[in-house]
Amino acid sequence: MVAYMPVDIQAPEDPGASLAAVAALRRLADQLEDAAVERAMRAGWSWPQVAEALGVTRQAVHKKHAKRLIAAGVALRRR
Repeated sequence: MVAYMPVDIQAPEDPGASLAAVAALRRLADQLEDAAVERAMRAGWSWPQVAEALGVTRQAVHKKHAKRLIAAGVALRRR
């Protein structure tokens, strides 16, 4: 598990710019998560292993990623 390191970030003065940055970071984080989960599942990881690495439940990670992974042709493990 990777330790969380708080970072002191100065937000832009313009609220619109701040919110746009947050939205862009969320999209990037989602793309990174999708790629990492797919890579892990192709490498034979189980749902519980992926969930633990992400700090969520097995059910949450399965619900979020299973349909997309099946469509991508990833052979999924049961447990």
